Amino acid sequence: MTSNDDGANNNGPLLTPYKMGKFRLSHRVVLAPLTRQRSYGNVPQPHAILYYQQRTTEGGLLISEATGVSDTAQGYKDTPGIWTKEQVEAWKPIVDGVHAKGGTFFCQIWHVGRVSNSTFQPNGQAPISSTDKPVQSKHVDKFTPLPPRRLETDEIPFIVNDFRVAARNAIEAGFDGVEIHGAHGYLIDQFLKDHVNDRTDIYGASLENRCRFAVEIIQAVVDEIGADKVGIRLSPFANYSGAVDSNPEALGLYMANALNNFGVLYCHVVVPRMVKNGENFETPSHIGLMRSAFKGTIIVAGGYSREDGDYAVSSGYADLVAYGRLFLSNPDLPRRFEIDATLNKYNSETFYTPDPVIGYTDYPFLPSDV
Repeated sequence: MTSNDDGANNNGPLLTPYKMGKFRLSHRVVLAPLTRQRSYGNVPQPHAILYYQQRTTEGGLLISEATGVSDTAQGYKDTPGIWTKEQVEAWKPIVDGVHAKGGTFFCQIWHVGRVSNSTFQPNGQAPISSTDKPVQSKHVDKFTPLPPRRLETDEIPFIVNDFRVAARNAIEAGFDGVEIHGAHGYLIDQFLKDHVNDRTDIYGASLENRCRFAVEIIQAVVDEIGADKVGIRLSPFANYSGAVDSNPEALGLYMANALNNFGVLYCHVVVPRMVKNGENFETPSHIGLMRSAFKGTIIVAGGYSREDGDYAVSSGYADLVAYGRLFLSNPDLPRRFEIDATLNKYNSETFYTPDPVIGYTDYPFLPSDV
């Protein structure tokens, strides 16, 4: 990237190249997976071509919005899926648009589990989970009228297979790889966390058993498309939708070692925001064990600023930094970081509106002569 003499060029750590497996990235600023709820009827739409292209740079890494693996995976209106032929075909021009600008594009595949309600489920059935305990939330009406249904032991292989098929479909659609969504209180996280998982079968109680579902999904996806195309997002240290664990460090370490067994490309860890203590940044100590153990690429996310991100890379606790709200509102975010330009402010009221333009593709770029 270049800058003219009028701008302060910042070739800081975030803007240095990085080799992630076979992918040569020109910088370390990653588009985080961002639910935008503009895939009408769970089918990706043509307006997503421009949205993702706007945020693509030559050698940049983008992770798609969370994409459902089956008709039971949905928990929000108009989120995309990748379980039908129609959805796969709809993704193709979007992926092609990113590749045309030289970007690397991974599809985040998810199942929300109990973070849903019967209106999103086939035939109005109860959402599935590791448990029959409902989400305790101030938005409790969102998760009614039916409480979740605990998956039977012999049903679980079918859900694992949904992830496998979704991964295969993502590659068919042209994606460079997939990110398994194992974070944020969704289905995989509901198995991982001991405050949610109250099972007594081989998928519950012990740490190894609670991780079994995630490990089986990783195994299936790796077997289907290859470990060099697989990442996973984990949030052992976060408590989304009531998904709390009594020993998050042990959970994170166990999963890091499990990922090593498969040679998974990257682990995308959601961490609490950086804390600035005087002139120094405090490294989140809880990610240290995972960072030390995991042999692949570490991506971190969690409300980072440019300064935070530079520190995360320079201090060695992360290789790449994912940006959500800032990238949403600044489609040319790497360029703005490079010249230390003013950032557009995001409007949270338009994050999830169905409009195909407003709050989606109408955030301004820097003038071309800056």
